[in-house]
Amino acid sequence: MNRRLIECVPNISEGRDRAKIDAIAAVVETVEGVRLLDVDPGKATNRTVITFVGEPENVIEAAYRLIKKAQELIDMRGHKGEHPRFGATDVCPLVPISGVSMEECAAFAKKLGERVGNELKIPVYLYEYAASEEKRRNLANNRSGEYEGLPKKLTDPAWKPDFGPAAFTDSVARSGAIAIGARNFLVAYNVNLNSTSTRRANAIAFDIREAGRKVKQADGTEVQEPGKLKAVKGIGWYIEEYGIAQLSLNLTDITITPVHVAFDEACKAAEARGIRVTGSELVGLIPKQSLLDAADFYLTRQERSLGISEREKIKIAVKSLGLDDLGPFDPQKKVIEYMLEEPNTERLVRMDLKRFSEETAGESPAPGGGSVAAYVGALGVSLGAMVANLSAHKRGWDDRWKEFSDWAVVGEKLRNELLFLVDEDTRAFDRIMAAMGLPKGSDAEKAARKAAMTEATKGAILTPLRTMEVCVESMALMKAMAENGLPASVSDAGVGALCARTGALGGYLNVRINCAGLDDATFKSEVLAKAEALKVQADALEAEVMALTLAKV
Repeated sequence: MNRRLIECVPNISEGRDRAKIDAIAAVVETVEGVRLLDVDPGKATNRTVITFVGEPENVIEAAYRLIKKAQELIDMRGHKGEHPRFGATDVCPLVPISGVSMEECAAFAKKLGERVGNELKIPVYLYEYAASEEKRRNLANNRSGEYEGLPKKLTDPAWKPDFGPAAFTDSVARSGAIAIGARNFLVAYNVNLNSTSTRRANAIAFDIREAGRKVKQADGTEVQEPGKLKAVKGIGWYIEEYGIAQLSLNLTDITITPVHVAFDEACKAAEARGIRVTGSELVGLIPKQSLLDAADFYLTRQERSLGISEREKIKIAVKSLGLDDLGPFDPQKKVIEYMLEEPNTERLVRMDLKRFSEETAGESPAPGGGSVAAYVGALGVSLGAMVANLSAHKRGWDDRWKEFSDWAVVGEKLRNELLFLVDEDTRAFDRIMAAMGLPKGSDAEKAARKAAMTEATKGAILTPLRTMEVCVESMALMKAMAENGLPASVSDAGVGALCARTGALGGYLNVRINCAGLDDATFKSEVLAKAEALKVQADALEAEVMALTLAKV
């Protein structure tokens, strides 16, 4: 993504009145360019996590409108819930997603905080990377005493708000305070227990969270004993809605403690106390890589191939972590990358086989030979990956599972790139058509149109050239499987090589025909030389694989 994007994840102190929740969330989409991704209410916590993304200035405006709406609709004087809180919009973190540094995100948080304090008269505490002093970096410190402690806290000079009134006015009594900050991507993650005991859930949370617990010494003093996991905050609570106790964990840096590590440590700590973990629950969204890493972790434990599709890996992660324990888990609504996908970016590869063939056979020149070449190449590498996965499972070859898994991982990577090229070839054609449609009245317009046509044509040449490169690269997989893979599947490796060569030659034809109308002689010469060399490689590799295959069938 080249766009500057930040995520905002306000937590509002209302989880039961759906009309209020919807009214507050709805203001987000009144700001152009901001996309509401998720609204996740919790009845027992009486709290809703709202997630939206967009360009920074637009997100700041949407966050301000949401905070203002929550101030209008939520009265903290009657609020009760399991989760710590001190305001109608309790926390409002900004998270850099793309093209924005953490320092810039912190500056945006300060800008938002100043406006909320000045215009809405809500006490604002800046936290994490936006904090004005070290003790305020930790959200728990800012929120200590919760809403009920605000009258005293606001009179303490050490806890004067960064913005807004330092007095418990009638307005503040209604709205409470707010923590606004900039932070890394945080995963709010609950682990389900086969217990109803909040005390025991807390004990397990203290075992694993970074802060640990206070332990009384023989002399009566207390010492902080750290827990097992870095970058993890946590408490235990009882959720009446589900009738179980949970560990409520915040994973503040999933590069330090990934979700699967937190889950496994929770399982160990619970078992040590005679309690069983039954599953887990995500609050809000999660990066796709977190689930893929979890799948790889559990597949490796089982000595199973890692070279399987993303969809299968997501299913394995969901089952391994028990994310469907309390209800269905829909990755399309919980994985941030899936929520951010632009419509129609994968128009062709999302079609079924019949529909794709119909689209190809239609009157439009796209999809054409370039898209079909990439798709045939994808089928070829799929066969190679299949042989690798079957070989990794072969009885008696258990000590070789990683060898074949590594090959399958290579195949999966190449398969995904070729599938991308299926649609990219059509997008390249669309860019040429767009350039042709530019005005050509004045000399300046003619020059601009010609430059756009040249660039679009170069793109339409480089796309099938890349198809050639990937198809040729994939033939190493087919050769390895013909030589060393499952003997009963050697014919599949051979067919894979035939498909890969077809994909490469299809790309070659498209490179040549698209070069015909290009004026840049240097570019054309270099590209055609590369294409000729790749064609020779494809022919030679296909012959090698076929010789190996025919010797065994």
